[in-house]
Amino acid sequence: MDRRRKNIDVEAERALRDAFYEDIASHSLSIARAVKAMRRLSRLTQVEFAKHRGISLVTLKQLESGKGQPKIETLNKVGDIFGLEIAFVRKSKKSMGSE
Repeated sequence: MDRRRKNIDVEAERALRDAFYEDIASHSLSIARAVKAMRRLSRLTQVEFAKHRGISLVTLKQLESGKGQPKIETLNKVGDIFGLEIAFVRKSKKSMGSE
């Protein structure tokens, strides 16, 4: 049996997902951290997640490391599994350099 599927605590898993969506809503995750979180919440390896989302392993590794220039289409493929899509959001004062 795959050890990633053993002894899944449903409540703990739900709490992790809720925390993920809270971080998304508060704009506190970078794309790299969000992609890595989605993969981990999916309980998939990089190879499995890339194949599942229809992207190359190289692209996934670049996304997770914050390197490269991903296409919006690629980001939407990754986020779709969690009901997410790329959109404009208002910058926080902190990210605009205001005090």
